Amino acid sequence: MAHPLLLIATVILAPAIITVNGCSPSDKASLLAFKAALVSCDATAGRVSDINLRGESEDPIFEKAGRSGYMTGKISPEICKLDHLTTLVVADWKAISGEIPPCITSLSNLRILDLIGNRISGEIPADIGKLQRLTVLNLADNTISGKIPASIVNLASLKHLDLSNNQLTGQIPNDIGKLAMMSRALMSRNQLTGPIPSSIASIYRLADLDLSGNRLSGSIPSGLGQMPVLSILNLDSNSFSGQIPSSLLSNPGMGILNLSRNGFEGTIPDVFGSKSYFMVLDLSYNNLKGRVPASLSSAKYIGHLDLSHNHLCGTIPMGSPFDHLEASSFSNNDCLCGNPLKTC
Repeated sequence: MAHPLLLIATVILAPAIITVNGCSPSDKASLLAFKAALVSCDATAGRVSDINLRGESEDPIFEKAGRSGYMTGKISPEICKLDHLTTLVVADWKAISGEIPPCITSLSNLRILDLIGNRISGEIPADIGKLQRLTVLNLADNTISGKIPASIVNLASLKHLDLSNNQLTGQIPNDIGKLAMMSRALMSRNQLTGPIPSSIASIYRLADLDLSGNRLSGSIPSGLGQMPVLSILNLDSNSFSGQIPSSLLSNPGMGILNLSRNGFEGTIPDVFGSKSYFMVLDLSYNNLKGRVPASLSSAKYIGHLDLSHNHLCGTIPMGSPFDHLEASSFSNNDCLCGNPLKTC
């Protein structure tokens, strides 16, 4: 019997050829049923509409093979002949390599392109913006290099963008704010440089922005703190400087804010209130000075607070948000005192 993983590779490399000849009738039926769960056709047009190949599968056929989540090979340009394709998922196989076929941008019906968790290299196709119906672009956890294509801002339907953990360089497109439908923008762990484009603040639906682990610099656009839906902002491990916008800390919708390991200066804005609810507030490893804001004691909830490795001084405020915190939250400052540190 043909190895099931080879059959899956056949779907990727030559989708029109699914060979099960020589198998017993029962095995043949099982394999065809297995294929049907991975590749679906549009009932009206009779054309392939969805290819869904996920490596981290709990399918018993994978588990029996003992190789769940691993496959080698490349994505053939033949895939571009499937011009009714709306979903292309080739995810978490760990060893699928080669480049994204440039012709992929000719698939005008494509809504989901998910290639996460492989060894795909090369650059993102320059005219990726032609995919006007694309709602999900997930290329995370590969070895993709080059710049983020300027045309990416033309993906008018895009809701989920994940380019994290690649080798991308250059700047974030200045007019990325044109992606008005986007709710998640994840570009962490690359080699991106330059500032955060101020146009990002105009993306009304953006709830999750992760730019951590890059080489970004400059100050934080003040408009980020005025975004009505933004609740997760990770900017840690970059080279940002300047002061922390007070609007980031006073925004009642902000739940996770990580600005650690940068070069932020000045004092921590004293703008917290009864609606402040932070699951994570990490300002560690910066150049902040002054006191711990007294208004922090009035916050509704602070789960994880880290102000360590700064130049803070004075008495740590008292209040319920501080009751569960350990000394590590305030360590390695200039002259902080009070619970949970030494008595003033």
